Amino acid sequence: MKRYLIIFLVLGIFIFPLHCRAGGVPGVTDTEVVIGWTTPLSGPAALWGVTGLGGIAWANYINDHGGVHGRKIKVILKDDGYNPTRALANLQEMKGSIFAVCGLLGTAICNAAKDFFPDNNIPLITAYGDIRIWANLPRERIRNIFISYPDYEDEADYITNYAVKKLGSKKIAVFYQNDNYGRMGLEGVKKALSHLKGKAKLVGAVPYEVTERALTTHALKLKETGADSVILYPTPSHGALIVKEMVKVGYHPRILTTFTLGDPIMYRIAGEAWEGTYIALPGNSGQPGSDPPADRVAEILRKYNPKIAGREYLALFGAASMMHLIKGLENAGRELTPDALVKGMEQIKNWKPEGIGAPVTYSPTRHHGVNASRMGIAKGGKVIALEPFTIFKPHF
Repeated sequence: MKRYLIIFLVLGIFIFPLHCRAGGVPGVTDTEVVIGWTTPLSGPAALWGVTGLGGIAWANYINDHGGVHGRKIKVILKDDGYNPTRALANLQEMKGSIFAVCGLLGTAICNAAKDFFPDNNIPLITAYGDIRIWANLPRERIRNIFISYPDYEDEADYITNYAVKKLGSKKIAVFYQNDNYGRMGLEGVKKALSHLKGKAKLVGAVPYEVTERALTTHALKLKETGADSVILYPTPSHGALIVKEMVKVGYHPRILTTFTLGDPIMYRIAGEAWEGTYIALPGNSGQPGSDPPADRVAEILRKYNPKIAGREYLALFGAASMMHLIKGLENAGRELTPDALVKGMEQIKNWKPEGIGAPVTYSPTRHHGVNASRMGIAKGGKVIALEPFTIFKPHF
């Protein structure tokens, strides 16, 4: 009898802890909350990967100040090379080890992963891609999705109106990535021009594939349009390549671009051709070199990761995403579950993280926290904001 009792007790020692872990919340312990982050650290959009470095730097800053409700934030960062298949594989690998995902990057990746989060009850706190991916899903499928990001169509509408009304553009061409990211920008330009009643016209639209590197032909096609202004919706690498190729072929139009090319690092890869580019800056972040609150945060990020120096714009982008998650964790309280985080996020109202960007609001009926743009200009090696934010309606 004693022998069986001993066996039972020994088995209990091993089985009981396993049962406790299985019944707990993945990625959450008494001292830690684990966040997943997949982003392009290599490949054609590698420059955007610094968003992940910014998110980790801000998490480390918060950890050094006590964490959130006694828990430190641990970030698992994986490289997806801007490839949807790799990104989805990264998410599957992290499943079971993470509590939430932050800063998912890329329209194609967001689209490929859109079912991962509701299917696995894993919150997604901010993503960088076409927000209409989420807007087109049923309400119950976006319960744990919270996005603060400009709508590409709204932003392109804003850029076009600025070009026509404030810069006097008459003939506009668009250079765009041949996917939903670029096509949404093109649609926004067309929408704006349809409302401008003949004040300007679209004289050309030149697409490229993300795998392309030789863009001389594209530059020549843009030159042939005779456009006085070209609006760009590319990766930073392709944005730099196209402006340099336009210079080579003797074409010097006014350049306007989406916020994804707002990092002054564009000066390094595009050279003098980048000077004077107009850039629509996003409401979910701030502009180092133009906004004092953004400069303060950038200084902290550089302290925690010196490699961020010179890449503060996108690092701040990632840090702002981490701020959203942290605010939700604070509101959720000590008893942390996915449902508690959802409720915590939905309490955020008219909030500017560390004073940067436009005000953010989430609620049970609103998970698109901010949709805003303001025009900036590349000048003297940095980007300077030219006007206040224009706020657009949320999409979901």
